[in-house]
Amino acid sequence: MTLLSSILLGVVQGVTEFLPVSSSGHLAIAEHLLNVADASAVPPFFDVLLHLGTLFAVFIAYREDIGEMILEFFYGIGDLVHGSTPSPAPPARRMILLIIVGTLPLFAVLPVKDAVEALGDNMYFVAFALLVTGCLLFASDRVRRGRKTERTATMLDALLVGVGQALATCPGISRSGTTITAAVFVGFDRKFAVRYSFLMSIPAILGANILSLKDALEAQVLWEEVPIYLVGVAVSALVGYLCIRLIKLVADKGKFGFFAYYCWLAGLVTLVLIFIQK
Repeated sequence: MTLLSSILLGVVQGVTEFLPVSSSGHLAIAEHLLNVADASAVPPFFDVLLHLGTLFAVFIAYREDIGEMILEFFYGIGDLVHGSTPSPAPPARRMILLIIVGTLPLFAVLPVKDAVEALGDNMYFVAFALLVTGCLLFASDRVRRGRKTERTATMLDALLVGVGQALATCPGISRSGTTITAAVFVGFDRKFAVRYSFLMSIPAILGANILSLKDALEAQVLWEEVPIYLVGVAVSALVGYLCIRLIKLVADKGKFGFFAYYCWLAGLVTLVLIFIQK
């Protein structure tokens, strides 16, 4: 692993983790259609660290929200012990519940995790998924602006957004694009939709890394390269933070069209490459 490779991989991770273009779909296209050898040959331990870098970006971007939720978590435990839970619940406490409910559908994916990952070998599916992602992003710009926030969103709303997140485990379906679109469709305020989507990514990213950490540590870890890895992690965190700010701006203005056109183009190019290689 060279320093330049570490930096480039950090940039790619920071961009694809948060922009609604589906990193898994692009990786599948690179591997199967463009004949990019070892496109995913990233040291497992470095891959885990890169994801933690983008997770750190979420913590920085939403540090105030996360700080409030941590405090409310402990306050909530105290209220349960003393039987003094306030009604209505504080906004930060409701946000914790919304995130928990929104994360639940991911557990339904665990039994079929290998089958879902195998969809990346089917280029027709990946191309179709990118086209669907484009349609979702295009539609999100045209939905009437909602007003729901953590004060008024229901647990059913959170569950529906969580179903979108579960569906986005399929290669070619963007997690951020799908969850933000789903949130807009159930009536979330656009700013809140983005905030909820990224805060909901914390348990998703953290859980995925915990599941892969054991395998990463069992693989050969070149400890002398760890300083180079950390440079990539810092880059992924910085780029991820900038991408979060960009998505905040784009979603608030209802300007997901550019990403929609890009996903449509990527899907159509994939179909053309399939027919060329036949």
